Amino acid sequence: MMADESLDLQTQEKQEIEEQDAERTRDQVAFVPRVDIYETDERITLVADMPGVDEQSVDITLENDVLSINGYVEPAPPEGYSLIYSEYRVGDYHRRFNVSTNIDHEHVDATLQNGVLHLVLPKEKPTTKKISVKAS
Repeated sequence: MMADESLDLQTQEKQEIEEQDAERTRDQVAFVPRVDIYETDERITLVADMPGVDEQSVDITLENDVLSINGYVEPAPPEGYSLIYSEYRVGDYHRRFNVSTNIDHEHVDATLQNGVLHLVLPKEKPTTKKISVKAS
């Protein structure tokens, strides 16, 4: 067995959202989803972990170069049972990013499967404009 090639299992606690300028309208804790960001010449791809969120309970907006991701989770204990002990906290997810102005807003694509959001932000193709010079 090659111990030096094995990966250590890393665990991270959920990071709860700090107090913000605006107050929350939902009486539920909110977390910062863990996000991986990948970039190529053609696109930026975000992969966000949001367990318990489905496609009907996620809200994504891109406005004024700010990308906002909101996922809402409704706790659902099994019918006929009450929770007596929990090691996993359930809550909503909120995250905001400033993005560059060269995102093609019309072709942004989002998919969500098993609580993992894949968001593709295609970049606009750079354009070249010939500027004519006039004599005065």
